[in-house]
Amino acid sequence: MAAPRRHPIPFDQHAAESLRFIRRTMEQAGSFTAVPGWGGVFMGLSALAAAALAGQAETPRAWLITWLIGAGVALAIGVASILTKARASGVSLLTGPARKFALAFAPPLAVGALLTLPLYQAGLISLLPGIWLLLYGTAVTAGGAYSVRAIPVMGAGFLLLGATALFAPAAWGDALMAAGFGGLHILFGFYIARRHGG
Repeated sequence: MAAPRRHPIPFDQHAAESLRFIRRTMEQAGSFTAVPGWGGVFMGLSALAAAALAGQAETPRAWLITWLIGAGVALAIGVASILTKARASGVSLLTGPARKFALAFAPPLAVGALLTLPLYQAGLISLLPGIWLLLYGTAVTAGGAYSVRAIPVMGAGFLLLGATALFAPAAWGDALMAAGFGGLHILFGFYIARRHGG
């Protein structure tokens, strides 16, 4: 018995399917390029302001609140900048490298947030600068594996500052966080803006 004849796939349908496959493959293999350059600069400036205000705080509670507000402002700037850059460049934030970046970046930040209150309640607030810098550095380094080369380098800078903060005198905490959350964000933000766009 003869096998049924298959109808040939039209060329344009075959080409469209091939392009979809190629696009999916490139998205999975590419790097997350919507990292905000200018957004990083503004995040750094907000951190410098937080460091200046926190340095004048009269109580540990006021110090903590100042830094938490600063973190909230920086987070808002970062998210808005990523959304703007992704929209302008047509990058999807739900698939491919962006999704991998987020999945690698978020857990260390969540750990830092969870540790903050217990350490404060235990009177170990002097450990927070080192822990925050180390966990943020871990987040940046892990997410940077799916991004442009400058991001893991920035993460290494945060890790170095965090390690220093853990063993340095407590009075250095604000200065080290200013150097990391302020200085590194500004420095790498300018670099990313020049090399990879806004």
